[in-house]
Amino acid sequence: MQACEFTAGIRQFAGLEAKILGCSPDSPETHQKFIAKHKLRIDLLSDPERKVMEKYDAYGEKNMYGKKTMGVIRSTVIIDPDGRIAHHWKRVQAKGHADSVKKRLKELQAES
Repeated sequence: MQACEFTAGIRQFAGLEAKILGCSPDSPETHQKFIAKHKLRIDLLSDPERKVMEKYDAYGEKNMYGKKTMGVIRSTVIIDPDGRIAHHWKRVQAKGHADSVKKRLKELQAES
């Protein structure tokens, strides 16, 4: 759902000079199938060792229904043109999140 919403708004993100990247521990082959199945227009990065995801707190301990597990933590990071974190949503719900990101991008651009 989240990837599809970002794809649906891809022109608006381009207008905001934003590049959308998704990242998961899935293989590049799995990503290609997922992209084709959902007709995505965003890039998906493969991080099977979870090194990048851990640096952005996108992989770690989760608590689901009282059970603690290790896994992907759905999150979003806006990285500015200088490579700094401009905003970080540490835990997000997929539905409607792309709109929140667009709004925050507009706010950040208005501030600079």
